[in-house]
Amino acid sequence: MLNNDTLRSIRYMLDLGDVHVVDILALTGFKATREEVEAWLKKDENEPGFAAMPDVAMAHFLDGLIVHRRGRDESQPPRPVETRINNNTVLKKLRVAFELKEDDILAIMGEAGFRVSKGEVNALFRQPKHSNFRLCGDQFLRNFLKGLTLRLRGK
Repeated sequence: MLNNDTLRSIRYMLDLGDVHVVDILALTGFKATREEVEAWLKKDENEPGFAAMPDVAMAHFLDGLIVHRRGRDESQPPRPVETRINNNTVLKKLRVAFELKEDDILAIMGEAGFRVSKGEVNALFRQPKHSNFRLCGDQFLRNFLKGLTLRLRGK
């Protein structure tokens, strides 16, 4: 899934303005302007001013979202920010930001009309070298974001 689509979904889910997105990015020390955020939020690649959101910006946004929702843990050293983001990473960071357990994820997927088993969910959170690891597909992430939006914003 494109980082731009993920950002738009999260922005809608939490009812964030462009300035809020810039502020969340700044929580991790990432400097972004409102104009950059506006370019990332454009819906169509052919739209004038569209810019693809880089992986490093998405990683900073997701880390900033964790700090925004849960607060900063001063007892822990700052974690290095990923330079490559995939759907599994997005899913893991959203799980942390929203303090979701396995049952919550199953319920969220059910609310989106996408049935999954516990084993399928567990496979998404395993280390890539684990024999049961499974890549998170665009459809799964899209339905997860849809279900989480329904949960947070209501029907």
